[in-house]
Amino acid sequence: MSKRQIKLGAMIHGVGHGWGEWRHPKALTDASVNFGFYKQQAQLAEAAKFDFAFIADSLHIHARSSPHYLNRFEPLTILSALAAVTQHIGLVATVTVSYSEPFQVARQFASLDLISGGRAGWNVVTSWLSGTADNFGKAEHPPHAVRYRIAREHVEVVKGLWDSWEDDAFTRNKQTGEYFAPDKLHTLGHQGEFFKVKGPLNIQRSPQGQPLIFQAGVSDDGRNFAAQNADAIFVSPESFTDARAYYQDLKKRAAQHGRDPEQLFILPGIRPIVGRDEAEVQSRYQQAVELVSIEDAIVALGRPFNDYDFSQHDLDAPFPDLGTLGDNSHKGTADQLKQLARDEGLTLRQLALRFSRPRRDFTGTPQQVADALQHWFEQGAADGFIINQLLPDGLQYFTELVVPLLQERGLVRSEYPGSTLRDNFGLAVPENRNTVRRSQSAVA
Repeated sequence: MSKRQIKLGAMIHGVGHGWGEWRHPKALTDASVNFGFYKQQAQLAEAAKFDFAFIADSLHIHARSSPHYLNRFEPLTILSALAAVTQHIGLVATVTVSYSEPFQVARQFASLDLISGGRAGWNVVTSWLSGTADNFGKAEHPPHAVRYRIAREHVEVVKGLWDSWEDDAFTRNKQTGEYFAPDKLHTLGHQGEFFKVKGPLNIQRSPQGQPLIFQAGVSDDGRNFAAQNADAIFVSPESFTDARAYYQDLKKRAAQHGRDPEQLFILPGIRPIVGRDEAEVQSRYQQAVELVSIEDAIVALGRPFNDYDFSQHDLDAPFPDLGTLGDNSHKGTADQLKQLARDEGLTLRQLALRFSRPRRDFTGTPQQVADALQHWFEQGAADGFIINQLLPDGLQYFTELVVPLLQERGLVRSEYPGSTLRDNFGLAVPENRNTVRRSQSAVA
């Protein structure tokens, strides 16, 4: 059995995760709609043998949204373009279940999977900003618990549609005139609480059978959904201790759902700052800190609370009692922030800056950052990491300075094991459910 290794994903986030990164002297101010930038980032990650590139998304903006959110590519479109200029790296896109139809999602990801030769992954989200409803003609945003019921049914339908055609259904026999074997085409015929989908899907299966499912469950509903459905889970822990507790919890839940916990990958999102020596580390860290103003930080803090306006509160008073605010938006993160403020007695200013400023966990020299990654990995806090750069050359620093150290330690691969995203993760191709039924019927 091959040695377990760290999984790496690169979040390609245009002008940056926050509100101020675009102001860095080296930043491309149009990066979020600059194909050359996305191509360069994806190829940089692929050269370092990253498992996948990840494109996040959201469907609601307002005048105070961060620059990247205001003006950016739609994920599946940009990933389809990146599929043509990469060969091995996985291509993962965020698509919401609350504002999409299963048939369309199944078709889009099946197309990306075929275009890329089996490298697609779907990050399933339920959308937490209530303003999204206004962009889709909905009377109201679904409540938190309802969104997860929608998610379960949506994913179930999509997976069913991905099995519409058995792997060898298309015979394409010119002599006989048979294009496909009729008994290997299957109609889904789904009727559920939220969706009614007949099928079949009008596209064949890809080399990896089905795209991988990613999720970011934080709340109890989210954790249960992820443990049951996801191949990989994104998480943003506050500390190593929190990360390990989350890791153990999700692995336990996966086992309770009858899954092999080793087949579920927990991937904390991190924003490393790497410098060649201590002086450069401090310089680069300070550059990142200076890009975060308190005004932007309190806007960022409002997002998990459905874009709540914190500017109405005294910055230096104790963090306000928000009651149930956040329960119907990004509940897990909102709950974590409220708890953190209570536990440490933080003011609004302190919590906002804590939320937005770079952390020290993965800030250091290449040796120090590699050591931190190894510690989290070997001590049961992570199966891998999503790398999100804070500085314009952050990914380049990480791939050129940290990855070689991890490769020398045998913790990160030096070559790709195959051509699909499932190959990257060491996951088997799921057998088509209809092929399984056929085999069972033949035995019976």
